[in-house]
Amino acid sequence: MFSLAKKLSRSIHILLAEDNLADVTLIMEAFKSCRPPLQVARVKDGDEALLYLRGQGRYSQSRRPDLILLDLNMPRKSGLEVLSEVKSDPKFQEIPVVVLSNSKMETDVQKAYESKANFYISKPSDLDELFAVAKYVEDIWLKSIGNPDD
Repeated sequence: MFSLAKKLSRSIHILLAEDNLADVTLIMEAFKSCRPPLQVARVKDGDEALLYLRGQGRYSQSRRPDLILLDLNMPRKSGLEVLSEVKSDPKFQEIPVVVLSNSKMETDVQKAYESKANFYISKPSDLDELFAVAKYVEDIWLKSIGNPDD
């Protein structure tokens, strides 16, 4: 049987790009139940997300994330703009990006996939559904992340 904890010798690093503090709190709570050790770094807008990825400014010691959870509706630079920059940069394009947005508009979903999002999840309004989303991310996305030291 596959054991992620045995496969990884380090924690999985997630970059959470989310401006809404209430959503951040709920998302962090939901991910506490994940089995592999997670390290979550949160940025509150699109500009910060790109600074973090590039290791610039106060993020000069940032670690490359294994996964990006990206809200679409953020100040300064939208999630779609961030997604486009990430997926067009050879240094970052292999990082899986899961869009986690309040928007259920088909045009937003389509634009996200056109910008090469790996998956799109509409933020659930119910805490149990959010725990199910965290479980899905763990089962599908986190288990696909291997140990770079292998």
